Amino acid sequence: MLERLFGLKAAGSDVRTELTAGLTTFLTMAYIVAVNPAILGDAGMPVGAVAAATCLAAGIASLMMGLFANYPLALAPGMGLNAYFTYTVVKGLGVPWETALGCVFLSGAAFLVLTLVGVRQMIIAAIPRALFSAVAGGVGLFIAFIGLKDAGVIVANPATTVALGDLTKPTAALAVLGLALIAALQAWRVKGAILIGIVAVTALAWALGLAHLAPGAYSLSDIGATAFKADIPAALNLKGGIGGGIGATLLEIVFVFLFVDLFDNVGTLVAVTKEAGLTDEAGKIPRLNRILITDSFATMIGAFAGTSTTTSYIESAAGVAAGGRTGLTAVTVGVLFLITFLFAPLVQAIPPAATAPALVLVGAMMLGAVAEIDWKDPSAGIPAFLTLIGIPLTFSIANGLAFGIVSYAVLKLVRRDVSRRDWLLLILAALFVARFVYLAKG
Repeated sequence: MLERLFGLKAAGSDVRTELTAGLTTFLTMAYIVAVNPAILGDAGMPVGAVAAATCLAAGIASLMMGLFANYPLALAPGMGLNAYFTYTVVKGLGVPWETALGCVFLSGAAFLVLTLVGVRQMIIAAIPRALFSAVAGGVGLFIAFIGLKDAGVIVANPATTVALGDLTKPTAALAVLGLALIAALQAWRVKGAILIGIVAVTALAWALGLAHLAPGAYSLSDIGATAFKADIPAALNLKGGIGGGIGATLLEIVFVFLFVDLFDNVGTLVAVTKEAGLTDEAGKIPRLNRILITDSFATMIGAFAGTSTTTSYIESAAGVAAGGRTGLTAVTVGVLFLITFLFAPLVQAIPPAATAPALVLVGAMMLGAVAEIDWKDPSAGIPAFLTLIGIPLTFSIANGLAFGIVSYAVLKLVRRDVSRRDWLLLILAALFVARFVYLAKG
């Protein structure tokens, strides 16, 4: 049955290898069960419910990817998009988290439509490749900054904007210890280093009385606090547009959810399929539409469960390195996440000192993407730098994207290097300029 479903022999693999690869992928990305609730909890969402929703969304999405697309790609709520959800949409724009979940669902539906009609190819072709890498790096800096802030390692300062916190305080000291532990485990190439670090620091916090576990307070029914709470009608009625219709606020939120998911997806697909040798002779990815359709449904399912955008994980490359070549790897990951779902609410007992180091080191891993940018070429390097620095310093992925796309378009116009192929890029740049004007007047 497994041979029939996944074509193991044709892919040069076997059941044992695929199961091992699935476990490897799971261990490298299981940190999301603790980190995602920590971020969405800042939006006022129930932490235990988000933890359960995270496991459910990751489990169902990974099963879909394995069974429908037959790729060793695991999915879970995306880092960066959860930060945008919390710190820009909910806390920055004042949108209720239920309405924000409605926006996540709409972005998934829009992604599905764009995939089915073929518009996604046009959008991918219009965005400069340097900005793909810059967005990943900028989000990495953003996440790392949030982690350092949550740990008290970085604090606000009226004179210098930010400053070094008191590292002798328990939370900051534990976070620094966790950072050193995870970094050492990663240097030793220990699988699941981030997860081990989170568990170790949590156990130490419990032992020192800095965190508390109350087993009787948790139930699987906790997911009801977020499940089916996505308010789609409220999302459609976000004001800001002409005549009180679908507002610019909604369009901006859905735009960022959609495009960051698109960027993450393309980067992950290219990296993982290339490493696994799954591309064809022309360098194209077979069954690409199936992958993107799965990602679209994963986002919508995740929104209904109660979490931000669900997307493909670059940690899937760890499973590929362990020999994973078929959808059985993804199915294994999905089953493990569904098992974790039984215990997910217990992550409420995990303190910020344990999750902060994970945020910092995940950010460090994401920053590696900037090595792909040609920094010697000003037309690529300047827009990439503005994107990279704009995301963390403005506390907004949307602003970073805007800086990069607008500056890239301006440089092409100045150099008179515009061709017919750039029409969509220029339209996107114009929309971002209009957005800046709208925000200034608002």
